[in-house]
Amino acid sequence: MIPFERLPPGFAERIDAPPDPPAEARPAATAVLLRDGSAGPEVLLLRRHRSSGFVPGAYVFPGGRVDAADASPAALARVVGREPDAEPDASYITAAVREVFEETGVLLARDVAGRPAPDARAPEVARWRAALLEDRATLADVLAALGLRIAAEDIVYCAHWITPVAEPRRYDTRFFLAPLPAGAEASVDEREMTDALWLRPADALERFRAGRLPMVFPTVHTLESLTPFASVAEALNAFRRCVVTPILPRLVRRPDGVAIVIEG
Repeated sequence: MIPFERLPPGFAERIDAPPDPPAEARPAATAVLLRDGSAGPEVLLLRRHRSSGFVPGAYVFPGGRVDAADASPAALARVVGREPDAEPDASYITAAVREVFEETGVLLARDVAGRPAPDARAPEVARWRAALLEDRATLADVLAALGLRIAAEDIVYCAHWITPVAEPRRYDTRFFLAPLPAGAEASVDEREMTDALWLRPADALERFRAGRLPMVFPTVHTLESLTPFASVAEALNAFRRCVVTPILPRLVRRPDGVAIVIEG
């Protein structure tokens, strides 16, 4: 159970009166950026604006909806090293890469020699990030102009969460793990996010339980799943062997907070 004060504002308001019919769950993608720290793996958490339409004020992983351009032939052609029938659809991967680039400036792509992309501190990359944010370019445009491809082995599918039916905005979200490219630094886009923290999963959970880091259930659950690992490589290798099944939680109001019920 999560006490009310530890949830983002408004998150649990509709539990007793869910929309009828439920809102459509729109395709979305989230990427958990990982880096090795002195005491173990660290994850990047971003804080959403309090004016955001979805989980305002919460700390989240970079991510958002899958756009039509994410599923274009030009975008999908930039994903390499992936089996044609692999799950999920490659548009979720391109959406995750786009959202990470927009929100953090980190471009999860490589050139033909396998070298990681420069981050948003490079002037040309910064210009393309601005063009993407201002809808003057697509991710396919960015990758083509910079001579980059998305290496499927760098992005590991780790979870599939569907927003509970009580929520007015619902997403069918695929979660991925991705290592921070060598030399890259995250720089948040302040139009959507107000803060960025690199934390060990255990430290993020400690702050959450102390009421200092508001998060929602999938974020908490993902952090819990990452606590056993001593390195980024260990986490990635473990999740590469996992079978991902959809999770559609049910929210239940309790006297002191909100409980999550996962069938089965």
